[in-house]
Amino acid sequence: MKWAFKPGVMRHLLNFWPPFWFNGIKVAVLSSDYRYAKVELSDRPWRRNINSSQFGGSMFAMTDPIYPLLLMGAMGKTYMVWDKKADIDFIRPGRGTLTAEFWLHDATIAEIKTATDDGQKYFPQFLVLVKNKAGEVVCEVNRTVYIRKKPQHREN
Repeated sequence: MKWAFKPGVMRHLLNFWPPFWFNGIKVAVLSSDYRYAKVELSDRPWRRNINSSQFGGSMFAMTDPIYPLLLMGAMGKTYMVWDKKADIDFIRPGRGTLTAEFWLHDATIAEIKTATDDGQKYFPQFLVLVKNKAGEVVCEVNRTVYIRKKPQHREN
């Protein structure tokens, strides 16, 4: 195992984590290799905004820790991984249950390893599409992640 928690345990921990649980956010799938996740946001009347659509903060929150989590799980304990910044572009009102899928491809991991091999910081960006049940994009979230080898694993 590369990281502290097996994916099944991590998925359950996230589902009971208060920022997710109280907002109706659920990690429905977390692959055994930390390369894929599917997150859902349930729709409840008390989670809607003044326009009777999903609260934008909940849509933003459902994407928050996922890419750093996937990177830590896939790359192991050698790297520090943090969320650095994010922005959200609302496309249409979010109604009903919403989903977001997250992928880490081999090419992305190779790119990160190459960019950080000499101990430098790297800031990959990931675009997350939040969709409704019809598959329509409700919002786009662009997340930037900070990643760097931990000091004890750097050559310098």
